[in-house]
Amino acid sequence: MATLLHIDSSVFPGEASSSRSVANAFRKAWQEQHPEGTVIYRDVAANPVPHITADAHTAGFAAPSERTPEQSAAFPARVKLIEELEQADAVLIGAPMYNYSIPSTLKAWLDNVILLGRTAGETPSAQGTPVTVVASRGGSYAPGTPREGYEFVQNYLEAVLKGTLGLDLDFIVPELTMAPRNPAMSELVPLYEASRKRAFEDATTKAKELAERLAA
Repeated sequence: MATLLHIDSSVFPGEASSSRSVANAFRKAWQEQHPEGTVIYRDVAANPVPHITADAHTAGFAAPSERTPEQSAAFPARVKLIEELEQADAVLIGAPMYNYSIPSTLKAWLDNVILLGRTAGETPSAQGTPVTVVASRGGSYAPGTPREGYEFVQNYLEAVLKGTLGLDLDFIVPELTMAPRNPAMSELVPLYEASRKRAFEDATTKAKELAERLAA
């Protein structure tokens, strides 16, 4: 049975969040293909994982018998997050853009699961696992747009998820999500609606294609 690790990080609940809405469409399509499968769900906005500490960090490079009591107390929380990533057949991440980058809660999750010699390094333990990121944003930062140079979500996540963890990365990008709420962007509403429709279609299609690929 297939296992999907689903991470949400938007501070907005339910339909108020584009990343959550599109990720939920992906998850629904995935579960239709894997009705007996497992979904490991973490809402790091509602239930943040601990920010990395010196003890949690250094424990990863010390033998269990050599860890201090503080290291031994801090490390199990990291191990749990790492094991969830390692046992997943696919990963789904909702990553809205906040001030040009990812939410700090998502960064905290990444800091915990990246461990040189295990999930990172020459042979990353989750290498090749497909990961789909719903990278929503209030404006547009696509190539050729005025704010292209301010895009630090896809660039960063490509470096970390693909370059460091060795995951098989794919993006879904709902953009211009502020258009319906910002009068200054009213003329962009049709582009927002088209982007939103395309994102939901991509979520359903990609989830089904991924399910078929893993079942082959």
